[in-house]
Amino acid sequence: MTGAILNVGVLGVGMHPGAWRAEKGATSANGLDFYAEIGRLAEKGKLHAIFLADTLAADEENFERPILGAMDPTLVLAALAAGTRHVGLVATASTSYNEPFNIARRFATLDHLSGGRGGWNAVTTFVPAVAANFGDAPLPEGSARYDRAEEFVDVVRALWGSWRPGALVADAAAGIYADRGRIDVLDHRGTHFSVRGPLTLPRSPQGAPVLFQAGSSDRGRALAARTADAVFTVQNVLSAAKAFRHDVRDRARGFGRNPDHVKVLPGLVPILGGTEAEARARKDRLDHLSGNAELKKLALRVGVPVAELALDEPLPLDLVEANAGFRGSEGFRAAAVMLAKEERLTVRELLYRNGGGHLQVVGTPEQVAETVDLWTREDAADGFNVMVDVLPVGLASFVDEVVPLLQQRGIFRRDFTGSTLRANLDLEVPA
Repeated sequence: MTGAILNVGVLGVGMHPGAWRAEKGATSANGLDFYAEIGRLAEKGKLHAIFLADTLAADEENFERPILGAMDPTLVLAALAAGTRHVGLVATASTSYNEPFNIARRFATLDHLSGGRGGWNAVTTFVPAVAANFGDAPLPEGSARYDRAEEFVDVVRALWGSWRPGALVADAAAGIYADRGRIDVLDHRGTHFSVRGPLTLPRSPQGAPVLFQAGSSDRGRALAARTADAVFTVQNVLSAAKAFRHDVRDRARGFGRNPDHVKVLPGLVPILGGTEAEARARKDRLDHLSGNAELKKLALRVGVPVAELALDEPLPLDLVEANAGFRGSEGFRAAAVMLAKEERLTVRELLYRNGGGHLQVVGTPEQVAETVDLWTREDAADGFNVMVDVLPVGLASFVDEVVPLLQQRGIFRRDFTGSTLRANLDLEVPA
């Protein structure tokens, strides 16, 4: 594989909470034309994948803006499969509020429809309000969520592998559709799931859909190192990102895996301008349009009430650390705390720098290209999930202005190198 991996992360009409007010078409992300344009731009830029989030409750946005990830991502990407030919199609789905057989079948379907370009981003749900949409039980604490996730991912992978190579014969003349001796009944009986199997669909065109995992806690790292092909992580400090990537690779070796087959992809939020001043003006306008949305999100992400976040004071680390009942994302919380500590930021400064939790670059295309170059050169990342501020215009700017600079530096490919997502990511085909 040549250079960095670049996916485009799609969250509603843009990552920035002011995006829906910045451009006409606040409801455009509810229509196919919007996603078709994302697909066109992603293929023009030779990006590796379109990466869709999933949202199962309205509380984080509280109807103050369009719900990010409001649409079922697998249905959106199934529609995009017909209008794209090369770019990967990765959807998020929770292991906390789904069943393994349904997820295995849904993503195998996407993979077949796209000719081997499908991927599943496996997550454990960390938003407490989601639980009420699926019953009366509260959101389980983190270790319980990962106990379920470990078994869930193992069952899905086993179902994807239940049709071994050569199981599909499709010999019409002989009247033999499948070799039943090469199709395995799973007959799984575990703590959380009982699944007989096998899957109803033949083996994936790429062996199995590409497995992404998003989670930066200790349990999340362990699950990623053991099972994932790629890790979507929240990192906004170079030293911490290097430590995270090295840790995941070391853990992968401990499981007997080739660490080069576990790609680490932090989020990157580029806010572009022809000059740095223009980029900052764009950022200031978006911040103004968003009101206090980022402050509310920061409060949720660090587990501290909004009233306790004084804008011109440091982040109240004592309150963050005292919240023993915190059930949100450890990765988002750790990234915000690390950035605040490393650079001694006030809450106001942290809000400006935090990028919704991800690495943010407010500047010129050259500055964004330099950041991608630096982080990959320093072994802090294998590439990025690019979280565009405003879609689709921000993606068009990234494709037209940043991608050519990366290609000139020799750190991003000039064309697609394979017919499947797994081939384009330089990943092994599952046995």
